Amino acid sequence: MKSFVYILECADGSLYTGYTTDPKRRESVHNSGKGAKYTRSRLPVRLVYVEECEAKSQALSREYEIKHLTREQKLSLINKKEPQ
Repeated sequence: MKSFVYILECADGSLYTGYTTDPKRRESVHNSGKGAKYTRSRLPVRLVYVEECEAKSQALSREYEIKHLTREQKLSLINKKEPQ
């Protein structure tokens, strides 16, 4: 099963990174207030980046890498690739 790493832009301009098997559904879950605690107080969120991975372990590793990038590096990554 394919997994995805995604970045959401929150209403306050902050960025949230996570992984899922269905990015659009996960965006809906976040916007319903049932997503991560971080995003609940920063609604609405918008899906701004999606990266496909072959396996969950690969997605988790990539999520870890992205979470350790600076904000500027994340914005550069977002600007290079549009959401799917």
